[in-house]
Formats: sequence, C-alpha cells, structure tokens
Amino acid sequence: MVKVSIKHIDAFSSIPEKGNPAGVVLNGEDYTEKQMLAIAAAVGFNETAFVVPSNVADFRISYFTPGHEMNLCGHATMATVYALRMNGLLEKSAFTIETNAGVLPIQIHEENNQLLINMQHAKPLFQSFGGSKSDLAASIGLREEDLHSEYPIVYGSTGIWTLIIPIKELSSFSKMTPNTEEFPKVLLEMPKASVHPICFEVRDHENDMHARHFSSPYSGTIEDAITGTASGVMGAYYKKYVNKDISLPATLIVEQGHEINKDGRVYVHVKEEEQLDISISGTAVYVKDIEVEIG
Repeated sequence: MVKVSIKHIDAFSSIPEKGNPAGVVLNGEDYTEKQMLAIAAAVGFNETAFVVPSNVADFRISYFTPGHEMNLCGHATMATVYALRMNGLLEKSAFTIETNAGVLPIQIHEENNQLLINMQHAKPLFQSFGGSKSDLAASIGLREEDLHSEYPIVYGSTGIWTLIIPIKELSSFSKMTPNTEEFPKVLLEMPKASVHPICFEVRDHENDMHARHFSSPYSGTIEDAITGTASGVMGAYYKKYVNKDISLPATLIVEQGHEINKDGRVYVHVKEEEQLDISISGTAVYVKDIEVEIG
C-alpha cells in the first residue's frame, strides 16, 4: 500500500466547508495516471488536482474525478494555486499552467487580506441543444414550464463542455433532484456533458446570476458546489444571449452552492478583443491535510 498526502482546500470561499472542496497533491509526478485516479476515488471529492512538471508552462495540473480525468477544473485550479502559495512553493504573482485544455495564464494578488486568484479561460464556444426540453427538465426534477423560454438552452465551453439551462424562477432550484443517469439519453449531441441550470433571479442583490451544477454520470459524482469553468461559460452566455449591449469590460458575480449548504462566489470577467475573452477570479481557504492509502 502507498500512503498519499493530500491538501483539502475549499475554493470560491474564505470560510472552511462553505466553498467547493478539492484535493491537491503537490508531488503529482510521483504517481502514475492510474494511481491518480485511485487517489481521486479514495479522496471522494468532485476533483483532485495533481501538480506535475511542465516543459511549456510554469507547471502542469492534472485533474481527476473519482471516475475519470478532466481536461480542466476551475475550483481545483484555485485550490492548487492556493496550496502552492500556502506551502511556499509559488512566489510568482503571474505565471502559466499547462492543462489538457491548453496553457492558461494565472495572476494572483492580495486584496482585503485575502489571496485573490485570477484564471484565464479558453475562448468560449457554443453549440445548440436539439433534444427534448421536457425530458431535460424531468432529468433535473422540473417541468418544461420551469425553463425560461426567452433564452436558449445551449452547450457551452470555456475549456470544458456543459449544458446551460436558463430557469425562470429561483424557487425552482431548491426543487431540483438530478437523475444524472438519464443525462446521456437526453444530451444526444454531447452525452458526457454536465448540466448547469442558471437563473437571473438571485439570493443576494449584489450578485448577477444563480446556478447549480450537476455532474456527468461518468464522473462518479452528483453535484459540484461552486463551479469555476461553468461560471466562465455563464459570463460568455450572458453577453451573447442575455445582454448583448452590456458595456465591456464587465465583471459578473455568480452565486452557487446554497441548496447544498455551501455559499460560493465566482467573479467572471468578460472582455472583448477579436472575440470574447473570459477569466474568473475567487478566493480559497485551507481546511486540513488528508492521508489515503492506495494499492
């Protein structure tokens, strides 16, 4: 048996147990991909991140759910950067990370005695959803009339694909009961995509959008507490489909996690050059060290 030390970091909150938990393994180069998957399964978080050397960036991050490897993960990136800084392994304030979604720039700075981490996303992509709206609504425990008819249901990506589902009312979010095993039958164009209901009615007036995030059944998890990559997609969606006339650059605040006793905030920064430029920022907090054993 091999003993592995993991940092439990909560992203998108400064309060332990209120953010999105990620495992961080600082010595990822010591493990094979098969071992990384076993470690992620033993930890049980939605994502565990492994820091490994890179020939094209300052370092590489490999992301694993309990079920498979991910190309990119926003909250695990935040957690990894925080863990490296906390352990004196990262002195730069601007650097790059290598991921399966490409090489992405990261910036960090102190604000109000907190470490604020800014993560660049890949260029936004969208694809139409052509499946049954009724079946889609049922797969998250709602009715078709709960969906917002004014805005389109689309697959979106700023590094990883998710299905954006606009919902009419905030009250619907507490009623959601995801049947993730049904997702591949409904998401005919992208059976392995996650599902991301969003709403423009919010709990806290200073925020712009509310969300939940339901995982693909292939990931081995059900729900993500606060989702960085999908929040990036929300920023691009907002500009493209909701308010095309919004003045850029703009920062939108996404709230997520309340229905599962979390309380996260993701700051989504939208700029426009030749095409939309998306980045996110947020905080993180150390919770504890974990040790697992793998065979």
